[in-house]
Amino acid sequence: MRDDETPTTKVPAEKDEAGAGEASAAAETTTFTDLLDGPAEEKSDADAGASRVSGWGRVLRGNRTLWIVALAAVVCLVAGLLVGRFLLSPDASSAEAPEPGLVTAPVEFGPLSNDVTLRADVGYADAVDVKIDTSTLTGGAVVTGKTPDVGATLTPLSVALEIVGRPVIVLPGELPAYRTLRFGVSGPDVLQLKQALASVGIGAGDVNSNVFDQATADGIAQLYAQAGYPVPESEEGTADGVRSAEEAVRSAQSGVTEAERALAAAGAGPTPVEAFQADVAVQTAVEALDAARAAGEGVPAAERALHTANLERDAIWAPKDTSSEASALESARAAVTSANEALEEARQKALPFLPASEVLYLTELPRRVDAVNVQRGSIVEGAAMTVSGATVRLTGAAAEADARLLAAGAEATFELPDGTEHRAVISTLKEGKNSSARWSVILEPDPLTPEQISQLQGSNVRVRIAVGATDGDVLSVPLAALTAGPGGESRVEVVESDPREGEDAKTRLVVVEPGLAAKGAVEVTPVDGELDEGDLVVVGR
Repeated sequence: MRDDETPTTKVPAEKDEAGAGEASAAAETTTFTDLLDGPAEEKSDADAGASRVSGWGRVLRGNRTLWIVALAAVVCLVAGLLVGRFLLSPDASSAEAPEPGLVTAPVEFGPLSNDVTLRADVGYADAVDVKIDTSTLTGGAVVTGKTPDVGATLTPLSVALEIVGRPVIVLPGELPAYRTLRFGVSGPDVLQLKQALASVGIGAGDVNSNVFDQATADGIAQLYAQAGYPVPESEEGTADGVRSAEEAVRSAQSGVTEAERALAAAGAGPTPVEAFQADVAVQTAVEALDAARAAGEGVPAAERALHTANLERDAIWAPKDTSSEASALESARAAVTSANEALEEARQKALPFLPASEVLYLTELPRRVDAVNVQRGSIVEGAAMTVSGATVRLTGAAAEADARLLAAGAEATFELPDGTEHRAVISTLKEGKNSSARWSVILEPDPLTPEQISQLQGSNVRVRIAVGATDGDVLSVPLAALTAGPGGESRVEVVESDPREGEDAKTRLVVVEPGLAAKGAVEVTPVDGELDEGDLVVVGR
């Protein structure tokens, strides 16, 4: 062996194949270690160093893929930091920021309006449950007639139901029926009845009086005639009572006649015969007295006879005592008065009346039938049906600040399902319970088709209410474009060159008269200077 040759150790042949895989892995691991730790000869000075290298080699051999990924991540991180630190755009460090230009906005030309916008539910108004007072009926309140269809309309004088063969007539009113109204009763329900009858063209007497009188009864008779039903039957025996009272009146009047005859007879003077006989007796006595005086004898007897004849004649002409007959006549006349009063009372009981079960008061007629809870043959218990306003309305709410800008009669628009705008009018504004509560806003839309109503029913729509609008097209600028002049006048600054020139841009001032402000813009009318659509006005610098 020469001095320049390196000693080698020969591996037995039987171990070559078995150790081929380990030798290959060792060769690869040694190469990767060399990349990390430098030349092997610098680390092999001592046995401890050789052991440490062997340990790291085992760790690296067992996690080779993980270490490769970690090394790649570290390289990418370092590269990113270097690029961010040293890579700059050309001349970026030496470039200066450009000077800011003028902030402008174009002058607009068109209509300008200030609107209040709110959401509203679409539906029929004031849905209420209809309850019939059947307490006055004997037996079950059986529905005997045809019930209304859902969607039917109830108007004044409509028959809502037929119960036990009798109608339930619809009349306008707010106070529910709670008692039978007949002649002589009084109260607010009578006043409501009179006013309801008058509103449908039926006379009912003084509509300011709350007393059920003869005129009211006559109106009830006309009400049933228009509904096509007979008036309610009076209580049993009422007709017989009237007939008996009429007979009693006739009998009392006959008694008066007899008493008058008796009084006349008792107070009558002598008959013509009696008067003639008395006169003859007096005359005869006078003649006898004259004869006695002429004969000179029997004068006293003749004078007594004449005196007697005069007394008898005076007696038949003297007034008679008729006090008993006059008292009898007075009693007979009182009997007639009592009989007439009884007759009037009997007739009043027979006058037309209105049972509580035969009238249904509803507000805001006509009304639409939303649901029917009874059918023919069933017994009415609870609510017979549900009705609502026959016309669609929009019910929304607005904050107090917005609501105070609104007024009944103000016009609004909302969108139909096909996207077109539809007109509505505010019908009612109701204040909130307190300053923080929202106001109720009720709107009545222009007439809608049945198809539109079906599509809108139960939906929520956006309503726009114009609370201020210009009369046609006007010039307008952003509110920020207005400035105050030295005299307090309003003005705008119009840019006549490139706004990017900033303070060097050419501008001119135009004095304007501001008008309606809406949606961040304001109507302007040039007073001193020219201003046209499309001109650029300064809104900021």
